[in-house]
Amino acid sequence: MQSHSLSRELALLMLGQVDDRGSSRRTSSSDLSSDLSMETLLHQAQASLAFHVREALDHSAGDLEQAQQQLLDSELQQEGEESLPRVRTHLQKGLALAEQALNRLSASLELPRLLVLADQEAVRRGAIERAQAVLQHREDLDARLDRVMEGWRLTRLPRIDRDILRLAAVELEQFGTPLAVACSEAVELANRYSDEQGRRMINGVLRRFTNATKA
Repeated sequence: MQSHSLSRELALLMLGQVDDRGSSRRTSSSDLSSDLSMETLLHQAQASLAFHVREALDHSAGDLEQAQQQLLDSELQQEGEESLPRVRTHLQKGLALAEQALNRLSASLELPRLLVLADQEAVRRGAIERAQAVLQHREDLDARLDRVMEGWRLTRLPRIDRDILRLAAVELEQFGTPLAVACSEAVELANRYSDEQGRRMINGVLRRFTNATKA
């Protein structure tokens, strides 16, 4: 994972520490632009990341435990044709839970590495610059993103999806990130922090946003 990708993810977690009115949960809105305040947000983001690592591992462990129980239940079923549907059901549930656990682990593999690398100066500075850019232009970004939502409103999206879109828009406009890269990074963040609906929506919104900007 390159330093810019690390910076984007930290910036996303920093934005999650600020409410939609522009004030931090722990820092006054008038101080948000200061280096000290941004460093505070960065520390909060790192703490949030550490929590997310523990939570992801706990969920994976729970999924694997349930999968093991389902597979054990399938083995304990009595022999005979009448038990085959129950055995099949337990096997299917066990395999589905195992797959879910592996997907969680796969999506979390980079998190400990990100936590270690988050103290690198280039990564920290990149995260702060991106978070500042979003906070400084958020009202304008929201208005333009809202215009390309196609029957949906930006305010109705989960907070994490709004921040992923805001961050991707800033990447496109202020950091010169190519559209394909910005979309790929945004989807990767959605894989980690959002859900399937968020992943499907992001690509389309960003492409329409880019087209509207060029028009």
